[in-house]
Amino acid sequence: MSDLNNTLNTETTNQAPVENQVPVFDKDDVEANKVMAGLAYIIFFLPLIACPQSPFGRFHANQGLLLLILGVAGSTILSIIPIIGWILLPVLSIFVFVLGIMGLINGLNGKAKELPLIGKFRIIK
Repeated sequence: MSDLNNTLNTETTNQAPVENQVPVFDKDDVEANKVMAGLAYIIFFLPLIACPQSPFGRFHANQGLLLLILGVAGSTILSIIPIIGWILLPVLSIFVFVLGIMGLINGLNGKAKELPLIGKFRIIK
């Protein structure tokens, strides 16, 4: 019985959770497309036009699109809600700005870190 428990414990502990895995990209792709990845947080579709075959660029384009959707949808919803929404609107704006700066820095440094809260979703594959 203890052998079965040891087997089950080692099988479950050796597997990394799927949501915590950081994507790995080719170093040449990262070096060639760092600038486009960083600019994806300003104009999300820029890497899709400038380097459409780059998985690194597409990753950051997806993150930039998610950030844009969060900003537009959140602003629209909060501006409709009286008083509480109007109070929370500047908080959302600061949050989106901070996420944009984080993404810009990660893209320019050649890192592929997902944005907190929204980064796990994939729209652009």
